[in-house]
Amino acid sequence: QVQLVESGGGLVQPGGSMSLSCAASGSIFNNYIMGWYRQAPGKERELVARITSNNHIEYTHSVSGRFTITRDNAKLTVYLQMNSLKLEDTAVYYCFSGSSWSPPYESWGQGTQVTVSS
Repeated sequence: QVQLVESGGGLVQPGGSMSLSCAASGSIFNNYIMGWYRQAPGKERELVARITSNNHIEYTHSVSGRFTITRDNAKLTVYLQMNSLKLEDTAVYYCFSGSSWSPPYESWGQGTQVTVSS
């Protein structure tokens, strides 16, 4: 069983930056892939970015060039640096980890709110 604890989030103005982090504890066997989903009000949850333990990375098109995902395998932590934030980035961001590239993923964080507003 892997526990994921997120930190970061809050309120930021359009064009601003924000960083999220997610630390895993417990079993390391389900940490091959880590990443972030988000869910905006009234919308389905969507994949934001994911990264494997050997740094294979994928971004959803809408964040490519603005967001950067990294991970520290020694610390079992994944980070999401978000730059040039837009109003449409407002959502609850969920960290996840899993043992394979494709979902379903085994473990999820509790979610952290990111609000982009002027």
